[in-house]
Amino acid sequence: MSVDVDHSWLGRLPAPTQWALLVLCAAGAGQLLASMQVPAGRFLGPMVAAIAFALSGCTVRLPKVAFQGGQSVIGLMAAHSITTGVLVALTQAWPEMIFATVSTIALSLTVGLAMAHFGDLPGTTAIWGSTPGAASAMISMGEQYGADGRVVAAMQYVRVVCVVVCGALVSHFMGITSTHALAVASTMQWLPFTGGLVVIAIGIVFGNRLPAGALLIPLALGAVLQLTGVLHIALPGWFTALAMAAIGGYVGLRFDRPTVLYVLKRLPTMICCSMLLIAVSAALAYVIALLLHKDYLSVYLATSPGGLDSMAIIAVDSQADVSLVLAMQALRLFTVILVGPFLVKWVIERVSRLA
Repeated sequence: MSVDVDHSWLGRLPAPTQWALLVLCAAGAGQLLASMQVPAGRFLGPMVAAIAFALSGCTVRLPKVAFQGGQSVIGLMAAHSITTGVLVALTQAWPEMIFATVSTIALSLTVGLAMAHFGDLPGTTAIWGSTPGAASAMISMGEQYGADGRVVAAMQYVRVVCVVVCGALVSHFMGITSTHALAVASTMQWLPFTGGLVVIAIGIVFGNRLPAGALLIPLALGAVLQLTGVLHIALPGWFTALAMAAIGGYVGLRFDRPTVLYVLKRLPTMICCSMLLIAVSAALAYVIALLLHKDYLSVYLATSPGGLDSMAIIAVDSQADVSLVLAMQALRLFTVILVGPFLVKWVIERVSRLA
C-alpha cells in the first residue's frame, strides 16, 4: 500500500529544513563510503541518502542544471586523463580497438534484449541500462529517447559495482598490489580552477544541443585545451565531491516506492546479466591481449563494461597500461554517444516487427 508523501513526517517539514537534513545526510554518507574506500563512494552515498529521503516523503528536488553541472565536472575530470599517450595508443592499435568497441556494444545490445525478454523490462530501458559507457551519459541519453532514467540508473550502477568488484578480484589474483590512486588537485589553484569553471559553464549552456552534451563538450574541449597547453586541468577535491553528490542526489530524489519495488524485483536478473556481460568481455579481452601483445589486466580493464572514470581509477591503482585503458574506454564512450540512439532505435524496431 502506497503512502501519500504529503502526509509523511519529512514532507511536512519546511523546505529549508528538508534541504539542511538532506545535505547533512548526503555528505555524511558520501564521506563514510569514501573513508571505507568504496568505489564512487562520494556518488553512491548521496544517491542512497537521496533515495531514503525520497521514500520518506521528501518534497524538494534538485534542478536539472545541478545534474548537468555534475556531468560537466566529470567530463572535465576525464579530460584530465586524455594525454598524448592516449592518442598514441589509439593510433597504434586502432583495428583491435574498433573490433573491441563494436563487439562490446553488440554484446551489450544482446544482453539488453535478454533483459527485456526475461527481466520484464521495456526494451528501450533495458538496452540503455545495459549499454556500457559513462553511467551519467547513458542515463541522460536514455531519458532523451524514452527510457525510464531511474531504472537505467539502477541497471548502470548495479553493473558498475559488479565491474569494480570483478576488476579488483582480477588484480588480486594476478598478484598486483595497489600503488597509488587517481587524484585531483591537493591545493587550490585559482587560475586553472577558473579556466575549468569556464569549460564547465560552456558544457552546461550548450549541453542540451547533443546527447550527453553536458559531459561530452567539457570532455572534448578540456582535452583539446590541455593537449595544446592552454589549460592545466586541476579541480579541488571538494568541488569534484560536490559534483558527484549533485548527480547522486538528482538521481536518488527521483526514486519513489513503486520504482524501488520494481527494481528490487528484477535485481537478480540485472546482476546475472551484468555478470554475463563481464564474463564475455573478459573472454574477448584474452583474444585482444594476444593480438596486441599486451598484459591481460590492461586489456581486461580496457574492454570491461564499466564507466571510463571507474576503469581509469582501477587502472592507475593496479599498474595497468592507463593510456590503453583510457583510449579504448573513451573510444567506446564516443561511439555510443554518437551512434547509440540510432542503434537502439534500429534494434527496437526490428524486434517489434519480429514480435
